[in-house]
This record gives sequence, structure tokens and C-alpha cells, in this order.
Amino acid sequence: MQPMALWKRVLILLICAWGIVGALPNAFYGPVEGHNDAVAAIEKAGGVATPEQEAALAQWPEWLPSSLMNLGLDLRGGAHLLAEVKVEDVYKARMDALWPEVRDAMRDLRDQVGAVRRAPSPEGVLRVTISNPDGMPAALDAVRALGTSVVSLTGVGQSTIDVTSEGNDLVVQLSDAEKVATDSRTIQQSLEIIRRRVDEVGTREPTIQRQGEDRVLIQVPGIGSAAELKALIGTTAKLTFNAVVRQTTDASADPGPRNLLLPAMNETGVYYVVEETPVVSGEDLVDAQPAFDQNNRPAVNFRFDGTGARAFGDYTAANIGAPFAIVLDNEVISAPVIQSHIPGGSGIITGNFTVEESTQLAVLLRAGALPAEMRFLEERTIGPELGADSIAAGRIAAMIGMVCVMAYMIASYGLFGVFSCVALAVNIFLLVAMMSLIGATLTLPGIAGIVLTMGMAVDANVLIYERIREELRAGMTPGRAIEVGFQRAFSAITDSNVTAILTALIMFWIGSGAVRGFAVTLIFGIITSMFTAVYLTRLIIETWLNRKRPKTIQV
Repeated sequence: MQPMALWKRVLILLICAWGIVGALPNAFYGPVEGHNDAVAAIEKAGGVATPEQEAALAQWPEWLPSSLMNLGLDLRGGAHLLAEVKVEDVYKARMDALWPEVRDAMRDLRDQVGAVRRAPSPEGVLRVTISNPDGMPAALDAVRALGTSVVSLTGVGQSTIDVTSEGNDLVVQLSDAEKVATDSRTIQQSLEIIRRRVDEVGTREPTIQRQGEDRVLIQVPGIGSAAELKALIGTTAKLTFNAVVRQTTDASADPGPRNLLLPAMNETGVYYVVEETPVVSGEDLVDAQPAFDQNNRPAVNFRFDGTGARAFGDYTAANIGAPFAIVLDNEVISAPVIQSHIPGGSGIITGNFTVEESTQLAVLLRAGALPAEMRFLEERTIGPELGADSIAAGRIAAMIGMVCVMAYMIASYGLFGVFSCVALAVNIFLLVAMMSLIGATLTLPGIAGIVLTMGMAVDANVLIYERIREELRAGMTPGRAIEVGFQRAFSAITDSNVTAILTALIMFWIGSGAVRGFAVTLIFGIITSMFTAVYLTRLIIETWLNRKRPKTIQV
């Protein structure tokens, strides 16, 4: 049998050593004496250890791999939410933002259209009344030009708005194509903002994805409850700076057209009438950090971008002595009086905050405001005990599967079956090490994938051993039969594993949740099993053959 090149031997041994060392931290973080197994297992998965576990891990050399596998929601416990995004809010905001443009477009046509005013209309619809109906054609052309001048997902130069006339009224709303594009943008923006909010608090491996046309699925392992998750992502965190019209104690006061009546957050019975159109919005924020004011009370420092800083500076310069409302989610946090021009585009939000509230507000403002309100349709809290039971059941299934596979291989192939069992054990170490290295998430279907990998891992050995038996029956020497057996079985092994990997990749690409978890472990399991079954097993057999030099072998 032609010996394997020295560099190949060294490389195989190094990979095996890395796999064993890389998988050990997952066991090192396991249950410690005096702790409940379920709690220890959950902490192991999330990488959050008790002081005793941290003391144990401190014995692990820093220069060795220390990455851990993450556990999914079904194994670690956590919160599950299904939310509906109210995209109609975005339609309304678009029409509100379009009204000043329509008014400006009508200004040049005042001699044709007469007086222009905004009439009451349903949400998502802009209705504009003109006093001279003879100027309606000119008004329609002017407003339609606003739509065609916008480049959007509906295409370059295509109209994003539908403009019609009803008597003396112009009726403006988003076109059907633009509504589809807006819905897609709104959902995508909501997904990104939710992901940033969840990532800000250090939660690992959340599942945040779109479901259907206007729904978002959110699963966060390791979080205490669904209520805690809702508190983090359910707040719109829409920050605006609005001009104050007046202050009142009448909760039913009429704010007047284009104004809002908003309650004070920290003053019971106090309300502010503010202009509906904000001077600056939270979209212009570039940073927000928890801080303390001059009285050492928790507050939030904020900073605008260039556009927001100019608007903020111009308004404060022109309105010295006037109150200015800082509004968060339709509540007035504070309404300070502008004392001087503020040119720098930065400021501080004060209120009766706790340190935790100021920190969370800064997180929400940094992540950005949700583009639309979310209505939670389904919420579940999955306790860690359920995950611990699943881990225990998966461990038992894996052990039974491994014992059965090893027993079959030894019974069928004797000493060569023992060699396969050694390679199988190394295969599991390599699989765990690879998943730990890339931070892959282990789910309950993923455990099923590992158990399946154990069975598939010896398939290649079976093909090789059966081919060696055929060569021995043909009269070849043991060394030559082993060499030819590995060579001729390799193509069949490669074809079968490549097709299996392609299937797993398709599952990962089009699947979600449990299907993806299964696909991840299957892909890595196939890769490691090919390595151990073909290369590691050959190295073991070659080493044994060169040392024993048997005249005959039994496979």
C-alpha cells in the first residue's frame, strides 16, 4: 500500500486535534456540582455562566479555542412574537408630507385655482379643495407632476400617486404599485430596526423574519418573557420636535386644524397643543447616549445630522423665548423655552427618568423609529425547563444512535469497524467545533441532524469496506486491496455526499426556523463525515497495516 504523504498525515492530525480542542469548551461550560442540570444546560448554550462555571472556565487556557454553540429558542427558552405592521400609518405619513408640496405647487397657479385648503379625508388620502373649479385641469397637471418626479421601486418616471378630481376637490393617494413598494420597504425597515434594537442589548441569534404580506415573526432565545421583548421592540420610539401653540388642562380641548393635543409624560392633567408637522424628527438623529443633566439626573444626549442641525438651528434662532416640545410617541417629554440660538445640532432630553429608562430610550433612539405601529397577534414565553428536557432527550437519542451504529460496524467489520468507530467519535467533535467556530445555532431539529449524521457518517466506510472485500476475493494482497478499495469507492462517496449537500443547501435557502436548523447541522455533518470516513479512516488503517504487516486481513 502506497504510504500517505507526510504533510497529509500532519494536516489530518492537526484538523482532528483542532476539532477535539474546539469542541471541549462546550463540555467545559456544562453542569457543575451543586447546580440544577436544566439551568446549567441553558447557561451553557447561551454563554452566560454562573460564578462557579466562570471559575471552572478560568482553568481553560486562553490561547485555546473557547467558542460555544448557541442554542435556539426551542432549546434555550425565550420569547416568541408574531406582529402585524400597520402599513396604513405610512400611507398617512406620506400624504401628510405631500401636502406642503401640493400647496407650494398651487401657489404659482393661484390666479387659476383660487384659494387652496386641505379638506378632511380618510387616512392615506389627501383631499385638497380649490375655490375655482375652472382651474382643475391645471391643478391636476401640477400635482401629477409631483408624482412623476419621484424615482421609486415602481420605476423611473412612473407615477407614485393617483390624482383624481371630485367636484372642487383634488383627491391624491398612493398608486397601487407604489403601495406594494411601500409595503415592502416598510416591512424591510421594520425588520432592520427590530434587529438593531434586539442586537443593542446583546441578545444572541434572534430569528426575525417576514411572514406573509404584513407580518413579522420575532423569536429571541434567552430573554425572560414575551412582555420584556414587547417592551424592547413594541415601542415606536418616534421622536419629534414640535412648535408649541399653547398649554392647557382640558383633555377635550379642540387643537384646531393641523395641530395635535398631546399629554405631558410627567405632568398629570397637563396637555400641549403642538403643530402636527414637526420642525425636526428622530430620523435626523445620528447619535443618542444616556447621560446626566446639570442636576445629576438621568437624561439622554442627542445629536442631529447636518440637515437636522440646520433646521434645528434656524428654528431656535427665529423663535427665542418660545416653548419647544420634545415629543416621544405622542407624549410630550418636556417643553423647554428656547433661551438662545442652538447652532451645534446637539442637545439633551431631560425628564423624570431612571437610569434604566434613559438607557433604554437611548437604545431606541439610536436604533431608529419603527416606520409604522405594530399590533401583536401572538405572543409566547418558552421556559428554559422545556429546552432542558429537549436537550436531555436529544442527548439520549444521540447516545443510543451512536451505540447502535458502533455495534453494527464492529459486528459487521470487526477491527475495521473499530477504526470506523474512532473516526465517528472524531467526526462528532469536528461537527461541534465547526458549529462553535461560526456561532451556528443548535435547535431541536439540529439535534436530529446530528443523529442522522452519525448514521450517514459510516455510509462511506461501508462502501469502502465492501469494495476492499471484493478486491480481496479477487486475490489482491491486503495492502493493495485497501488502496484500491479507497480509490474506487471515492467517486461514489463524493457523488452521494455532494447531492446530499445540495439538498441541504436548498433546504437552508428556502426554509426557515426548524428546517434551517436541520439543514445547518446536516451540511456540516456531511462535510466532517467525508473527511473522517475517507481520510482519517485511511490514516488509521494505513498506520495499523504498516505496524502489523498482516499476511491476510478479515474485513
